[in-house]
Amino acid sequence: MVVMARLSRPERPDLVFEEEDLPYEEEIMRNQFSVKCWLRYIEFKQGAPKPRLNQLYERALKLLPCSYKLWYRYLKARRAQVKHRCVTDPAFEDVNNCHERAFVFMHKMPRLWLDYCQFLMDQGRVTHTRRTFDRALRALPITQHSRIWPLYLRFLRSHPLPETAVRGYRRFLKLSPESAEEYIEYLKSSDRLDEAAQRLATIVNDERFVSKAGKSNYQLWHELCDLISQNPDKVQSLNVDAIIRGGLTRFTDQLGKLWCSLADYYIRSGHFEKARDVYEEAIRTVMTVRDFTQVFDSYAQFEESMIAAKMETSSELGREEEDDVDLELRLARFEQLISRRPLLLNSVLLRQNPHHVHEWHKRVALHQGRPREIINTYTEAVQTVDPFKATGKPHTLWVAFAKFYEDNGQLDDARVILEKATKVSFKQVDDLASVWCECGELELRHENYDQALRLLRKATALPARRAEYFDGSEPVQNRVYKSLKVWSMLADLEESLGTFQSTKAVYDRILDLRIATPQIVINYAVFLEEHQYFEESFKAYERGISLFKWPNVSDIWSTYLTKFIARYGGRKLERARDLFEQALDGCPPKYAKTLYLLYAQLEEEWGLARHAMAVYERATRAVEPAQQYDMFNIYIKRAAEIYGVTHTRSIYQKAIEVLSDEHAREMCLRFADMECKLGEIDRARAIYSFCSQICDPRTTGAFWQTWKDFEVRHGNEDTIREMLRIRRSVQATYNTQVNFMASQMLKVSGSATGTVSDLAPGQSGMDDMKLLEQRAEQLAAEAERDQPSRAQSKILFVRSDASREELAELAQQANPEEIELGEDEDEDEMDLEPNEVRLEQQSVPAAVFGSLKED
Repeated sequence: MVVMARLSRPERPDLVFEEEDLPYEEEIMRNQFSVKCWLRYIEFKQGAPKPRLNQLYERALKLLPCSYKLWYRYLKARRAQVKHRCVTDPAFEDVNNCHERAFVFMHKMPRLWLDYCQFLMDQGRVTHTRRTFDRALRALPITQHSRIWPLYLRFLRSHPLPETAVRGYRRFLKLSPESAEEYIEYLKSSDRLDEAAQRLATIVNDERFVSKAGKSNYQLWHELCDLISQNPDKVQSLNVDAIIRGGLTRFTDQLGKLWCSLADYYIRSGHFEKARDVYEEAIRTVMTVRDFTQVFDSYAQFEESMIAAKMETSSELGREEEDDVDLELRLARFEQLISRRPLLLNSVLLRQNPHHVHEWHKRVALHQGRPREIINTYTEAVQTVDPFKATGKPHTLWVAFAKFYEDNGQLDDARVILEKATKVSFKQVDDLASVWCECGELELRHENYDQALRLLRKATALPARRAEYFDGSEPVQNRVYKSLKVWSMLADLEESLGTFQSTKAVYDRILDLRIATPQIVINYAVFLEEHQYFEESFKAYERGISLFKWPNVSDIWSTYLTKFIARYGGRKLERARDLFEQALDGCPPKYAKTLYLLYAQLEEEWGLARHAMAVYERATRAVEPAQQYDMFNIYIKRAAEIYGVTHTRSIYQKAIEVLSDEHAREMCLRFADMECKLGEIDRARAIYSFCSQICDPRTTGAFWQTWKDFEVRHGNEDTIREMLRIRRSVQATYNTQVNFMASQMLKVSGSATGTVSDLAPGQSGMDDMKLLEQRAEQLAAEAERDQPSRAQSKILFVRSDASREELAELAQQANPEEIELGEDEDEDEMDLEPNEVRLEQQSVPAAVFGSLKED
């Protein structure tokens, strides 16, 4: 049973409490100013009716009116009590009054202000809410305004009251100017574009402004350009033309977009001619192909839209003569624009680099069929291009300019152009030399041969001040006298048009200036030879040889020696030998082969055979290792033809010692074949035995097959066994050479480059030697399978004194005395180790000891 009692206090006759409240009441009576006691009491009464709970809060706040905790809980509880009621309920007004009473003491608490403002926003009381926000901003210190403004701005945006929102945002920007972008977005959404453009222009011009969205200054500028160009009727307070042109000077890497924005502004404003002027100005000033493409495409699209609009208007209202004329004018303008595109693009490239010679030539080609424009273009080109900054050959402009006049029959003008070109200070001597050569060719094309000679002689004349060819401090006019191009053309003209003496003087002058090439020397010598001046020709070769070193002198020596031998043959043999020795002295191995063969041919035809053999022998040592094999083959062939086959044995032996294993193996096979043909079977067998030491049975099966065939034809049982023993010994030797064995395994498995670990990918921890042993066992098993069994091979044993005809007959018929080798005998032979020797013990004769023997 709940006991209800009334507090016997004269000041509160309406206060009612329950029996469970007595401890809390007693505690309150003892500590009525303790917030904790009141909070415990309130926590205990959370389940009580709302009026009693509110009464308890009121009692507490009457004693503790400055307690933030009590006010916060009380206001939160009062708001929760009316949460699901209609906003027109009088209870909302009571809660509002409760908040107002709280702010008498709690006006510095932003949390309470925020909750109250949110509560008012939920009630939809716009004016009261706005005034409450203003009171909060006035009551709170400036440092806490940042907590109020986000909610205040959200409240302003939530209602279609742009004027109120604009005024609120203006106040907010005084506190937080970095939030201007948010204000600009609101202005755009509320269609207040004029003020948005003003604000955007302000932050673009403010260098200290930092965008919260991370936008760069150019991005903000681009937004401004789009805003003012796309809305010319709504943005009235800004000078759009001045703003965009200012951007053209600031952002030079985005000229195309800015020009298009300016033209778009005039198009939307209805000023079409002004827009066309802007496009024309843009395509004449942009510096990059990208910007030009953007502007030109926009320009073409504008013209197309104008034509389409005009055609649509004419079709709706009916065509008149004036409309047809206007439409034809627009079409002609559009066609002219499209036809001008290559020329306009070329202008852009020339603005990038006015010294680009190739682009000037392309510009001339674009004016094909219009002589006046071509002449103007050439004139502008030769005046604009600086030879020291030019990209390409600047002299080609002068040459092409003169060629244009020549093609049109104005030779005098062409000569004037080339004469002016010879006075231009080019960067390279070759440019001026090309101009002089073109002067000569111009005269030759019109059969003015004497004038061509005079021009080239003038070009090669010694200047008043001589200079080195590569001396950049001197003008090219003082260095052109050393240009080989001009001298070569003069020499050709002198050979064709001049006298022998004048031509010889030109060649001598070239050699004196030390600008000749090996080909010039050879030409000079051939020229003298054609005029029967043979010794003079040889002197020219000698002068050329003194000018050059190996390898440049190679062609001169080859031609010189060939010509000398053809001229004198064996009449001046000692002189020819001296020439060959001089040529071979210091000759690189790369070029020695040709000279040695020529030297040996000389000795064979006009000298002594032993001298020729000595030359061949020297050649095998002097040539490159890659050419030694071919040289030995030539040596052997010539020795066999001159001295006979037996004389080649020493050559074969030396070749086997010098050559690489591969070539030495082939040389051994040829050597053995030769000995076999001579009937020297033992010699051939010894050669095979020697060669076997460099033949791994696993990789050189052809050699072992050849030796086997040899033993079948010429050997006996002992020689066969000896061959097999040698084969096992060699194979055992190669099995112990781990590195060689690994490389051979890699070669067999297709890995040209690798290590031992590559033999078992994925098993890096496995022992390498174990892998090698396993692979060796596999190879040995494969080799045994590949060998034909002895039972199947028919080995014929013949007499050593049989003739070759008898051997041939025996090879074709079965041998009745054929010996069948049993399996046991083979097994006994296989059981013996390659190096195992059977020893027998014998007694030493007494005569060996002499007087030392004991009695």
